[in-house]
Amino acid sequence: MSLATATVAAPAALPAAPAAAPLNPRTRRLLHDPIVPMLLRMAWPNVLIMLAQSSTGLIETWWVSHLGTEALAGMALVFPAVMLMQMISGGAMGGGISSAIARALGAGRRDDADALVLHAIVANTVLGLLFSAAVLVFGRPLYRALGGEGAALEAALAYSNVVFAGNVLLWVMNALASAVRGTGNMLVPALVICAGVVLLVPLSPLLIFGFGPVPALGIAGGGAALVLFYAAGTAVLAWYILSGRNLAALRPSRLRWPLFRDILRIGAVASVNSLLTNLLIALVTALVAAHAGVDAVAGFGTGARLEYLLVPLVFGLGAPLVALVGTNIGAGQRQRALRIALVGGGIAFLLTETIGLAAAIWPQFWLTLFSDDPRMIETGSTYLRIVGPFYGFFGLGMALYFASQGAGRLFWPLFSSILRIVIALAGGWLALHLTGSLNWLFAAVALALLVYGVTLTAATALGGWFPRERRAG
Repeated sequence: MSLATATVAAPAALPAAPAAAPLNPRTRRLLHDPIVPMLLRMAWPNVLIMLAQSSTGLIETWWVSHLGTEALAGMALVFPAVMLMQMISGGAMGGGISSAIARALGAGRRDDADALVLHAIVANTVLGLLFSAAVLVFGRPLYRALGGEGAALEAALAYSNVVFAGNVLLWVMNALASAVRGTGNMLVPALVICAGVVLLVPLSPLLIFGFGPVPALGIAGGGAALVLFYAAGTAVLAWYILSGRNLAALRPSRLRWPLFRDILRIGAVASVNSLLTNLLIALVTALVAAHAGVDAVAGFGTGARLEYLLVPLVFGLGAPLVALVGTNIGAGQRQRALRIALVGGGIAFLLTETIGLAAAIWPQFWLTLFSDDPRMIETGSTYLRIVGPFYGFFGLGMALYFASQGAGRLFWPLFSSILRIVIALAGGWLALHLTGSLNWLFAAVALALLVYGVTLTAATALGGWFPRERRAG
């Protein structure tokens, strides 16, 4: 046999390598485009969507404030629970959905990406129903434990019962939006949610105060408007995916535990993180209520609502980070994934620190949007002056939390959140016990934000995602 013949024949004796599935151009860009312009390009529509979605609560708060301080305090009691649902369904479980789809697409597993859409809807529907049932049954003791009493408690229940009766629609809407974001498409969910907010602007006061044949429903009307917003968003996003326009399609498929596990191993742990964040606000609310009364609760709740506004703002960066980090991890590009996370964390720090400093310098600009009650403004101003300058560390930690979802590594975000809640609550309780001053309670909250951001940044930068590689190095 000649050398030429042997050279040609040799490859035929080897087993053929499986052909890699071709990458969609969108996926290829996530793996190779320059990081900063790509991240900003993906983030702006998602920042828009999350600002729009968070503004639903602000719109409702502004209209409800016209019903009196008791109604405003009632909303402050319910708001942590409403935000918890948004954070778990969109940020925690949503991050698990987007991460699983992004990693499947990055690895070229298109069939799994399609099947994950159905699994996402099923998982979020079940969880939405469970949370709804829990709040509808135990709402009164929950809000009473948070300091609600009298007219404020009744207002909280009137709003909460309507919102949680339709809560499953929020979960389904966020499952669909997360399935779209997991492909790297941030614009479509942004357009859908923004259109819904435009609808909410006239709908909320119409149902709260009534007009013509529409009866005035009071604070419950705000809840009804929010549920209608969820229903409209769900319908449009479902149409978009079913039309075949989304890279990950919704098709009938057999439900498989490995795919649920792929979502839940990120979403379930991230849900604990979201629960801790909201539990912290709720328990600080209870401390304020026990120490200073309903007017102070309204002030703290309105001030803390700005902190809640930072969550969807950072999620505007976070959802692209989930898709980018997940896709690059799926493709084996770990160092690029880490660079993306740290760049996103830096951008989040700048955005949230700017907002925090502005709030600390001019707190009345925010607080007087909702009430002119002197006690409410005094408490809210104190909170924002002390805690606002530390908002940048909150934004930094939140961005790295979302990036960690994409990497499928959530130990350090969870540890950092536990550390934050221990410092804020234990330190805050001790400060109140020793000094009787809300100032020192708020100082403990500020210190907790600092520790949260610094701890998570150090862990991520020093190899917390890949501990085996760190030990090997």
